[in-house]
Amino acid sequence: MALTATLHTLRLALNDADRGVYETLDLRIARHPSETLPYMLSRIFAYCLFWETDIEFSRGLSTNDEPAVWVKTPDGRVKTWIDVGHPSAARLHKASKAAEHVAVCTFQDPASFQRTLSGERIHRGQDIELVGLPARLLAPLEPLIERRMEWEITLAGGELYLASAGQNLSGEITRTALVPST
Repeated sequence: MALTATLHTLRLALNDADRGVYETLDLRIARHPSETLPYMLSRIFAYCLFWETDIEFSRGLSTNDEPAVWVKTPDGRVKTWIDVGHPSAARLHKASKAAEHVAVCTFQDPASFQRTLSGERIHRGQDIELVGLPARLLAPLEPLIERRMEWEITLAGGELYLASAGQNLSGEITRTALVPST
C-alpha cells in the first residue's frame, strides 16, 4: 500500500519589511512521505521570501519537472522558478531557459553548493539567485512542526524572525548569484 502525503495547515502572518509585504496567509502544505523536514521548511521559507500574488507550491517531489515553488503568469508561462536544496546543474540549466527568474533556497552551505556547480554549463547562471537559509533554525523548529500551526514571520534587513508556539527564533538570510560574475 502506498503512503500518502501528510497535510499541514499553516496560518502565517508574513511581515516583509524589506519589500513592504504584510499578508495573512492560510497555507496547506502537502508533505510527501519521502520529503525531509528541512526540505519542507525550505519550501515554506522560499514561499515567504518570494511571496507575490500568484505564488504557489507545485506538486513537489512527485514530479521532477516542476520546482518546489513557482509563480506562473495568467497564460501559464513560468515567471519565477524556486528550487530548494541542491538541484543539479542540468535542472537549473533547464529552469533558467523556462522561467524569467530562477532562485535556489538552501539550508546547506551556499558556498559548497556553488563549488559543486563549478565548471557546469548553466544558462544565465549568473542571474540565478542563491538564497542561504538560516540552518540554526532547524533544530529548534523541528519539534514545533504539527499538522496545524500558526507562525509569524518577519523579514527585515536580511534577517528572518519566526514566532511560533511561544518560541522566538531568528537567523540571517544570505543572497548571492549562483554563478559569481567573472
